[in-house]
Amino acid sequence: MTINRLAKQGKDYVISLRREFHKNPEASFKEFNTSKRIKEELDKMGIEYVPCASTGVVATIKGNHPGKTVALRGDIDALSVQELNNMDYKSQIPGMMHACGHDGHTSMLLGAAKILCALKDKIHGTVKLFFQPAEEIGEGARAMIKEGAMDNVDSVFGIHLWSNIDAGKISVEAGPRMASADWFNIKVTGKGGHGSAPHECVDALVVASSIVTNLQNIVSRQVNPLDPLVLSIGMLNAGSRFNVIAENAYMEGTTRCFNLELRKELPNMMENIITNIANGYGAKASLEYNFLLPPTINDAKCSAIAENASSEIVGKNNVIKFEKVTGSEDFSFYLEKAPGALAFVGCRNEEKCACYSHHSGNFNIDEDALEIGTKLYVKYALDYLTSDK
Repeated sequence: MTINRLAKQGKDYVISLRREFHKNPEASFKEFNTSKRIKEELDKMGIEYVPCASTGVVATIKGNHPGKTVALRGDIDALSVQELNNMDYKSQIPGMMHACGHDGHTSMLLGAAKILCALKDKIHGTVKLFFQPAEEIGEGARAMIKEGAMDNVDSVFGIHLWSNIDAGKISVEAGPRMASADWFNIKVTGKGGHGSAPHECVDALVVASSIVTNLQNIVSRQVNPLDPLVLSIGMLNAGSRFNVIAENAYMEGTTRCFNLELRKELPNMMENIITNIANGYGAKASLEYNFLLPPTINDAKCSAIAENASSEIVGKNNVIKFEKVTGSEDFSFYLEKAPGALAFVGCRNEEKCACYSHHSGNFNIDEDALEIGTKLYVKYALDYLTSDK
């Protein structure tokens, strides 16, 4: 197959780019050198592009035949993580690391760009390439969309290298794949006083503790057990010293789910518990709830196209079913604008010490996965554009 031959020829190019990006990680919306390098590579290929969302880039490859438009997305930002690996291309920026595989995503998309340029006679339509900033803070996709990246796009496809899947395997089934990620805070106001006279006070710490415990009632008793839900309090602050009853308490937390209707109802369910518990203690409490990232839900038709493409690349037996995860992705915003799919491409290989979780200082990938991902970007684009013809 032509794609296989071109991907094999470009394997060292993609690996070299990945190591360069890994060595020089940049934070969200500060990917200035990364963006510059992407543009330099696109210039060498003769691909038109425009800047988008500050440090993002949208490149366009028009095929030799008319047709639909498909977008391929690769995120480009790194994380505030100190690298613990020891290799020639380890991060040169203290406290900053590509600990989630975005260096690989960027490199694979550039590799795919090179192949697509060579296959314009097979492109029935237009391929857009999204080099997206700020995925790690959940703001890059929305910024790209706001500046028109998704205008006239018929389908969007993304890849996430995945450390819990062995290299050589791909998961891209339809339906919910990654959870929503929302944030909330709760403020409790009681009545402070001396620790020796609690009967004269309304202890905000006790009220807050009761709220923390009872919010779990939503997960265990109010929601269908077949609808996964995570409700976690990650921070609770109350009190000033050992012999003072706390007058105020403050907590922050997150919710994660896959059901859109459940997500919509969660603030009301939480408000009911928070208000009634506070009233029962004679305190006051308020909830601030922020919807941040929707769940990532793969379209059935697009997933089928991607699964067929994956089967041709790695073999049918290596296209696996992988349980949805409660981590989140701002790729979900693209899926609200057009049907598409996010694929998990395995990059785990214990023999190469590529066996640590995402966001770990020891995170690394089996670089053989880069060739697979490069081919999958190309194959999805070509197959989608010729579907229904």
